[in-house]
Amino acid sequence: MHAIFRDGGRQYRVAEGDTLLVDLREGEPGSNVEFGEVLSIEPEGQEMRIGQPLVEGARVVAEVIGEYKGPKLIFHQFRRTKNSRTRRGHRQKYTQVRIAKIEG
Repeated sequence: MHAIFRDGGRQYRVAEGDTLLVDLREGEPGSNVEFGEVLSIEPEGQEMRIGQPLVEGARVVAEVIGEYKGPKLIFHQFRRTKNSRTRRGHRQKYTQVRIAKIEG
């Protein structure tokens, strides 16, 4: 069974047992997170159901594995005639989840 859901402005295509990184959210490791904005769902051996815009009654339940830090991004700003330079870094935090079940 596959589903496509929307979270944080991004869309994810998942099956049961998949692990993925989503934007940082509250929750201890072992707790459940529910994604309710399911765009389409494809049960085993059946036709794909596409929502307009969402599939009614469908949801994706995931288990929180833990927090994850993304790669360090370093960016520079340079203004050529002002003799101005800045160098900054950023490291995004994510929540790693495992898809427990897809309902709908």
